[in-house]
Amino acid sequence: MSYFDNHKKLFLTATAFFVLLTLFVAILPALNNQAMNAPLPNAEPLSADAMAGKALYVANGCVACHSQQVRNIEMDKVFGQRPSMAADYAAIGRMDFWRNTATLMGTERTGPDLTDIGNRQPSKDWNLVHLFNPRIVVAESIMPAYPYLFELKTNIDSTDVLVNIPEEFAPKDGRKVVAKQEALQLIAYLQSLKQVKLADEEKIPEFLFKRKAKTAAAAEGGEGELDGEALYVAHCQACHQADGNGLPGAFPPLKGSKIVESDDLDLYVDIIMNGYDSRPEYGQMPAVGATAGFTEKEVAAIINYERSNWGNKGKPIKAAEIKEIVDFVKTQTK
Repeated sequence: MSYFDNHKKLFLTATAFFVLLTLFVAILPALNNQAMNAPLPNAEPLSADAMAGKALYVANGCVACHSQQVRNIEMDKVFGQRPSMAADYAAIGRMDFWRNTATLMGTERTGPDLTDIGNRQPSKDWNLVHLFNPRIVVAESIMPAYPYLFELKTNIDSTDVLVNIPEEFAPKDGRKVVAKQEALQLIAYLQSLKQVKLADEEKIPEFLFKRKAKTAAAAEGGEGELDGEALYVAHCQACHQADGNGLPGAFPPLKGSKIVESDDLDLYVDIIMNGYDSRPEYGQMPAVGATAGFTEKEVAAIINYERSNWGNKGKPIKAAEIKEIVDFVKTQTK
């Protein structure tokens, strides 16, 4: 009984049990898990700016509204081309000595999942406008604005990153909106979020509860055409808007566009695939088609949708008509 009266022996015994249990319950399983789940071969480590942006992402509570996990169900396919797997998070380590953010998978989707946002929305200009005031690009957005990541300047330096703000939302005193380093770092992190493609020999997990793909059938016996509206909403609407009017001073309109209604398909296809820089009037359009891996079918569907809406009266085209153009501009990817 003297053992139980000796507080030193009791505390030492309890400490030994605690260390032993921690070793077998936490430390060894974690080491085993690390050995079993290596990063995917093509995974790229975060740059210094992206790491700083990740710290800003955490500090601003973005994880409260955005997840980074594509669940194995069909409704999540809009966020990535495959379900997320352990290897997607295997390279995530400590942010610094004091902080260990294992993952930012999140538990809620008040906003969309950001797993592959670097591919889904690669436009730096759009991201800057969106951070400054989300209502500029998405009128219904409930995301808070982050104006403190920007500064208003009268005299612009050559090193300043100018944000193209539509006149309606621009400062009334004529000053220009310039992105601070913090805004650029946060965007660097967002643009680094790209779902790594699996090797050809690896089997890509299929999504569960598949839904029938929405298609618009062509003439009887003809080839099926992809849903141009769905493609436009997924890849173009964020900048050019649902009504095709774009945002004056930020993103050009497609309604009444000479390029949309022109017969110059070479230029039209090249812009969709490889983007376009029309500065200083508008921000730079990224290589949407090349990033998304568009074939001639996706490009034709988008062209036909844009040419047949908002009062546009461009000539409809078939995918076969632009196959050679698409194949050529792919070789010119910027």
